[in-house]
Amino acid sequence: MESVERRVRWLSTAIIDHANRVRPNPSGMKVGGHQASCASMTSIMTALWFHGLTAQDRVSVKPHASPVLHAINYLLGTLDASYLTTLRSFGGLQSYPSRAKDPDPVDYSTGSVGIGATAPVWGALARRYVDGHFGGAQSGRQFSLLGDAELDEGAIWEAVRDPMVEGLGEVVWIVDLNRQSLDRVVPGMAADRLRAMFAAAGWQVMTLKYGRLLEELFTRPGGTELRTRIDAMANPEYQRLLRCTAGELRERLPGSGSIAQPIAGLLADLDDPTLLAALRNLGGHDLSALLGAYEAIDDTRPTVIFAYTVKGWGLPTEGHPQNHSAVLTADQMRQLASTLGTDLDDPWRTFPHGSAEAALCADTAERLRRHRCEAVPPPAVPKDLGRPTPAGTGNTQQALGRTLLDLSRQAPQAASRIVTVSPDVSSTTNLGGWMNKAGVWSFTERTDWFADDAETLLHWREKPDGQHIELGIAETNLVGVLGELGATWSRWGQPLLPIGVVYDPFVNRALEPWSFGIYAGGQSILVGTPSGVSLAPEGGAHQSITTPSLGIEQPGCVSYEPAFAIDTEWCLLAALGNLGKPEGSSAYLRLSTRPVDQSLAAVPTDPAARERRRRQVVAGAYVLRRAERPAITLAVMGAMVPEALAAAVRLAGLGVGADVICVTSPDLLVRALQGRRGLGDDPSWILGQVFPAERATPLVTLLDGHPHTLAFLATVNNVPVTTLGVSRFGQSGAPDDVYRYHGIDADSVVAAALDLADPPP
Repeated sequence: MESVERRVRWLSTAIIDHANRVRPNPSGMKVGGHQASCASMTSIMTALWFHGLTAQDRVSVKPHASPVLHAINYLLGTLDASYLTTLRSFGGLQSYPSRAKDPDPVDYSTGSVGIGATAPVWGALARRYVDGHFGGAQSGRQFSLLGDAELDEGAIWEAVRDPMVEGLGEVVWIVDLNRQSLDRVVPGMAADRLRAMFAAAGWQVMTLKYGRLLEELFTRPGGTELRTRIDAMANPEYQRLLRCTAGELRERLPGSGSIAQPIAGLLADLDDPTLLAALRNLGGHDLSALLGAYEAIDDTRPTVIFAYTVKGWGLPTEGHPQNHSAVLTADQMRQLASTLGTDLDDPWRTFPHGSAEAALCADTAERLRRHRCEAVPPPAVPKDLGRPTPAGTGNTQQALGRTLLDLSRQAPQAASRIVTVSPDVSSTTNLGGWMNKAGVWSFTERTDWFADDAETLLHWREKPDGQHIELGIAETNLVGVLGELGATWSRWGQPLLPIGVVYDPFVNRALEPWSFGIYAGGQSILVGTPSGVSLAPEGGAHQSITTPSLGIEQPGCVSYEPAFAIDTEWCLLAALGNLGKPEGSSAYLRLSTRPVDQSLAAVPTDPAARERRRRQVVAGAYVLRRAERPAITLAVMGAMVPEALAAAVRLAGLGVGADVICVTSPDLLVRALQGRRGLGDDPSWILGQVFPAERATPLVTLLDGHPHTLAFLATVNNVPVTTLGVSRFGQSGAPDDVYRYHGIDADSVVAAALDLADPPP
């Protein structure tokens, strides 16, 4: 195994060397790579892959150690040698591990610091959910390999302290404690404090600080003093000692005071190679210590292993404070090849057939071989539940809960795959009825002590077959779970239909990890509700301005902002129908609590006309009002429809005919426009139906969000446009006052329309 580790260290270094020093680079731009970060991980990963892992385990590899993963996969026969020269080239090995883009097995996409580390936590939760509801997800540990500097990320601690995590005994984190960040040696890396924080959260904590050589030296005369000296040493001082010759070490290492003489005496008995090796003999590079730790993992609770390492271990750059992105020279590579028993001129050489190393690689490859699981096709989701247009007033947030209940009655197979997730906002986002019916998911059944309380409306029945997951107040955790629940179709062949609900003002907080989850293959629905400034008296503190345009800009996602309850149903059903399959996509629904007269939707009663309306709704827009002779077009989205319709009536009284278009998805309209121009493959029929060229007029756009969201609509027919929306921080107050303040009330729409329809000379 030590020989295999040396080869892994060489290959990971050579992969980066070839990308930077050998491969032609016409642009002259730095290719990059992290040879030092790889070297600190080779022992940890070699011990794990070649002894500790089973075929059912999954591993998230820290971003900068991706060449180590590729080196291991190459030795196991799951990566062709032709790819070893393609790191960071177009179509080649990615900068960081990617499930979607790398050609070899990658369990978790990483690259966004903190998110890859926490993904296996939510992967463990998703595996348990799938196995408990549908079976077939087997077991296995979920490993995270992360750097110590990654522990600075808040997402780490939000995940560690969530109540759902404490019982996930299959979760194992291995921290590469090399005490360096990108810029420097971290002076105050308080490992004791970190260990205490994990222990307080109920985790098993193990520390691998010293290897066998140092531990043996500690038993000799002067050894106790040597341990005391190293334990008390500041990180920068230790790192500086790694750059010293043996002679310099004999002068510096003893330090001063009463312990200096015993340490000096101990060092005098060591030859130079042993002394140099001893200083570097940390637990994270000691294979026997690592194997022992893997064997001691307690599967009843999460585990964290702090493995002390040297950044750049075994390389000429080891321990240097600026070695993070340093690349070895040709001479240094040749020297390293000689040290590790390889050949720079034949860098991809494998172990000889019949050797012990080749046998270990073959045995490991067979042990880790995964059998492809049969994928269960996602359930058919109806396009229309047949509900008539609701009477009276209502809002789109209410429609969310009602649609889920209707679906459970009319399409139980599809409903059985739905799992909702929220960060302690279930009751305030209208999921109460769904939760009462579906139950709350828990590892074990728990007593509902308020089940017999007649005044309790939300029943908290926690059970293994529940379909709602309640987390603490941490949006990052919410979207982390969504990403992994949305990836079960590709991991275990069992598709889920995950829906996460969060207050829309907090979508920005969750956006980056949710986006990364989509990149990693997780398909889910994120519901932001309530939204905009229509929260009314709360609008000064809770408002979302940028979220409508963010939906347009998010790859792998379809964005909707419905105006009416029936629109919400149709959009949600369409989004559910896109989940859990290779060609699927995620969705973002922006919903509102603003009461709207549902009769304004004017849904046709004729079945064919109703279906036409539904198709238009899920394609991005439909016509609410046509004028006999239009002079202006009002394009409106979401909760602002009443203002647009009221403005159209007033404009008609002034002799200005106005068409009113309800936009449900600016995202899909942008795609349609790109498709019409030959810049994409999306269909463009919706533009012709809703914005026909023969009715092209000046345009006023209106939404409860940033006005630029709909500005592109002017390019459909190249007409003048005025965009109305929210572009500054809000105020608390009644809706009329708030809308007037932001210039999105009916008066503002009328004024903007008159200016466009009859511009001043």
